[in-house]
Amino acid sequence: MTPDRDDVQSMVAALFTMNAGIERARRQRKGAATLSLLQVIAGREAVRPSEIADLQQVHPSLVTRQIRELEDAGYIQVTADPADGRSYLVALAPAGTAELLRLTQVGLDRFALFVADWEPADVRTLAALLEQLVESAAAVTAREQRPAGRRLARQRPRPGQQTELSSDSGLSEKDSRIKSEDFA
Repeated sequence: MTPDRDDVQSMVAALFTMNAGIERARRQRKGAATLSLLQVIAGREAVRPSEIADLQQVHPSLVTRQIRELEDAGYIQVTADPADGRSYLVALAPAGTAELLRLTQVGLDRFALFVADWEPADVRTLAALLEQLVESAAAVTAREQRPAGRRLARQRPRPGQQTELSSDSGLSEKDSRIKSEDFA
């Protein structure tokens, strides 16, 4: 049976509230921002600052400042990019690996507080459902991929025409735009 629109709306509201809190922490708490950056760097052998900015969806100048701070702390190593003399590559230093592990534990401890009064089975159920949502979103995205070179004209609604996220959805135009971009 397909979930009804109210169920989907409740799920989306909860997910976006949680996501907003995580993003706010990443912007406002130095440890969260450092963890996020170290995770990106740790996932690659060496990475350019522009790639980090793209992956974190932030302005490159912010990444440049953060890289200087992490380099000063000894968490990363910065080397010239042999393929592009105007850029450099960033890699995790041993102290950065230790800090990544420490901050990961801090984050896990924080989330453990959020679910401290939950039953363990509920935590496992939430994890399984979130994994299922990620898999479903990936499958939908894969189906929506168009062959290279073919572009279909976007259908724009005529003035007054109802759209999928119209006024009866309970979402404002701004909320609809944000949600569409986040899941594009």
